[in-house]
Amino acid sequence: MKLTWSGTVVGIQPRIRLLRSFDQRSHTYLGYSLRVDGDLDGQQCTFVVGIGDGAQQKNAIRAGDMARGLGQPPADPRRECLDLYKVSKLTVERSEPTIHPRPPFRGVPPALEDYRARGHRRLAARTYAAKCTSCLWGCQMAVEIVKDHWNRNASTSWRKETFCYGPKSCSLYRPGPTRKVPGRRGMCYEEEDWVDEDATAHRGPDE
Repeated sequence: MKLTWSGTVVGIQPRIRLLRSFDQRSHTYLGYSLRVDGDLDGQQCTFVVGIGDGAQQKNAIRAGDMARGLGQPPADPRRECLDLYKVSKLTVERSEPTIHPRPPFRGVPPALEDYRARGHRRLAARTYAAKCTSCLWGCQMAVEIVKDHWNRNASTSWRKETFCYGPKSCSLYRPGPTRKVPGRRGMCYEEEDWVDEDATAHRGPDE
């Protein structure tokens, strides 16, 4: 069922899904997430809409733009951090460009390949919710956890995790607690600080 939506884009971030299997992880780059303050099927609220990479490259959407279209609620909400996806009839009304030299950073987000190249650090969920939902470097991911990747019938679970792709010098950044990943036979892997340090070691403090 397609729902109508419209409103002001208050933030745009990458839409990425994360697969964890004990100490291994892999990312699927799906497109972008628009956080919209407006009308969702007749109700005034703030909601999140997923769009494809092609739609973003065509429209160069940024915070402050007006957008509208049709969208479908996710078939499996565990797999998404969205209220709507499979967007059609997307139209965008451009806002006047503004400069945001301080966090949270806004503007047209970079290509998905740039996010992949930059690498991320874990971001405290509370910090994300309070300060980073409008920042183009923030990201909330739906995370699938496979307890035993050697067993196709092994149970899986889902959760949401928040990350930061932004400058390491950001004054708003807080890492939060380390992430723990359950494994087979009651084992548990803890993703320590060195993982984030290694993933972003090629960047300077202001990159």
